[in-house]
Amino acid sequence: MHPAWWVAAVTFLALVGAAGFRAVPGVLMEPLHTEFGWSISTISAAVAVKMALYGLTAPFAAALMERFGIRKVVTAALLVVATGSGLTVFMTASWQLILCWGVLVGLGTGSMALALVATVTGRWFEARRGLVSGVLTAGGAAGALVFLPLVAVISEGYGWRPASLGVAGAALAVAPFVLWLLRDKPSDLGVLPYGAVMPEPSAAAAGVVPVAAPKVGPARLALRALGTAGRTRPFWYLAVGMMICGATTMGLIQPHFIPAAHDHGMPQTVAAGLLALVGLFDIVGTIASGWLTDRIDPRYLLLAYYVLRGLSLMALPVLFGPDIELHMVAFIVFYGLDWVATIPPTMALCREIFGGLAPVVFGWVFASHQVGAALMALGAGIVRDELDAYDIAWYIGGGLAVVAGFLSLLVKRAPIAAPAAGPPLATKA
Repeated sequence: MHPAWWVAAVTFLALVGAAGFRAVPGVLMEPLHTEFGWSISTISAAVAVKMALYGLTAPFAAALMERFGIRKVVTAALLVVATGSGLTVFMTASWQLILCWGVLVGLGTGSMALALVATVTGRWFEARRGLVSGVLTAGGAAGALVFLPLVAVISEGYGWRPASLGVAGAALAVAPFVLWLLRDKPSDLGVLPYGAVMPEPSAAAAGVVPVAAPKVGPARLALRALGTAGRTRPFWYLAVGMMICGATTMGLIQPHFIPAAHDHGMPQTVAAGLLALVGLFDIVGTIASGWLTDRIDPRYLLLAYYVLRGLSLMALPVLFGPDIELHMVAFIVFYGLDWVATIPPTMALCREIFGGLAPVVFGWVFASHQVGAALMALGAGIVRDELDAYDIAWYIGGGLAVVAGFLSLLVKRAPIAAPAAGPPLATKA
């Protein structure tokens, strides 16, 4: 087996381990509200901080991986996630919730966000990139949802504190596997990326010796990538589309579906089980999206994903009820298939347009995803507090998703950026 597959496997585990605490807010909103008397909007503010930092950390994390290596960054990130989730059991004030749940967990999970997927697939795979990016994306997204039933059961039976400690333990359990199996690049093991072909020795025969590009600081690299991409229209079309993607998944459904279902009489454990089904179908949908991305114009895939998501969100308010009906099951299946199916085609467009800068540029695109998630998480909480219902939030999210679909068609598929290391340099031997 090519070692790239072992790297992909341990990356999958890291994404799943870090995903657990990202999903906890939707389950613990009611227990925290009951114990501390904090409003839904106050708890949503901590969720918003976590989501914003989760996204804004991504481009700098991608640059850190370029500078210090994947293994060191991912191990440190897992420890930060475990620290943030573990410290929540001692909190007594809402600012501590924002510090632990928002800042620490946001920074830790952001360092293992989808920029990690872009970095691993870009370094280790020449063939099967779309498929691998789909599998890894599914791991991160589904992991956040399949934890929900377990967290809900533990929370109801033993309280929210054991649930938080359990998630911290899950993140710690993955760290040894990262140290053992994760490697920074194929040359560390003396191999080529999976699917790569040994280049012809013509350059060496001509006496041309490549000169390594100088090391660039992570912050400088991240800002340089933003400066290069930010002057192009494709970047902004992709960024706005991903902002809406984050708003309609992690910002709306993930934290607010369970409270909304509870408003209509559905038990929290049942609603959590439905979100877990979203996670299971997400695995199928995102892997299929990666497979399709290798074969179909990514822009057309994004159009279909976004428009169908918007229509389903607009129908959601009439689907809620105290019991699970067939129409709700149909919504869950579709939303699971579509949950982060947008990531593989967006990542492919970044690679195609921005070349070697793609992992860091995608980090900025994903940052917009999380900014959208943060704004919607906070906004939907305010809507619920002010109107005693979530209906307006579902309609707004649906309309925005349709807009994102048509923005995707405006992206031009043409390379416009140089490799991340800078222009190629060479000297005569």
